[in-house]
Amino acid sequence: MDSQDNNPSEARRARGRPRDWSDKTAQNTIKSLDRAMEVFEFLSEHQGKALTTLAAETGQSPATVYRILVTLEGRGLVEFDPMEQLWHIGSRAFIIGSRFLRRTSLVERARPVMRRLMEETGETANLGIERGGQVLFVSQVETEATIRAFFPPGTLSPMHASGIGKALLAEMDDARLQRALAGKELTAFTPHSITNLAALRADLTQIRARGYAVDAEERNIGMRCIAAPVFDIHHEAVAGISVSGPTSRVGLDDIDRLSRAVRTAAQDLSATLGA
Repeated sequence: MDSQDNNPSEARRARGRPRDWSDKTAQNTIKSLDRAMEVFEFLSEHQGKALTTLAAETGQSPATVYRILVTLEGRGLVEFDPMEQLWHIGSRAFIIGSRFLRRTSLVERARPVMRRLMEETGETANLGIERGGQVLFVSQVETEATIRAFFPPGTLSPMHASGIGKALLAEMDDARLQRALAGKELTAFTPHSITNLAALRADLTQIRARGYAVDAEERNIGMRCIAAPVFDIHHEAVAGISVSGPTSRVGLDDIDRLSRAVRTAAQDLSATLGA
């Protein structure tokens, strides 16, 4: 009989994670892999970079960055344009990222709800979740109007300057909210951005009371967004759904009408998740 059969705890460890899994100190990190991921993430945010530029902006030597890029290229994660002498994110990165979306049925279940929301309001419908203290947009159904908001899947946005972000923050208890905002700078993207913690907390209180959030040109001048939280079977806010569009179409007088449509969409999607 295997020795692990005599010790259930050892068997559980063998199938799960190591005893020191929570230890994130230097001894448990692979420095070369960490440097490679830094380059990879930087390139994903700043497409089309020359080798020397990448090295300078990531603070690594050109030789090191070149070895990283060639390795990632071999896996299809980055691509090199020989004509322009520039490096870009590769198609394999999209494939791997798409697998994240398949971890949950949220995106699949949200599509018909988002399409109805877009058709009812005439504005772009968005779906976002919280990841790493930011809003990660995971799906979008675009309006056919010529002027429209564009948040492709994978886009990250600061929570304090996002309709979905504020809708999710408003549903957090005090302890979680403090952790979410700890060390975060409330950056001013426009003159309308909320940069004061007390003002943000006051806005979150109003959002929770009325059931929807408004991004009133807080991220981009000329764009307004209305969002509501989506709940799961445990009544936890797991996502946010919104409509966004130019202020010429999403005016102050339209907020009441649009917020009703967004809240209904959020309730419908929550129901499919068991809420």
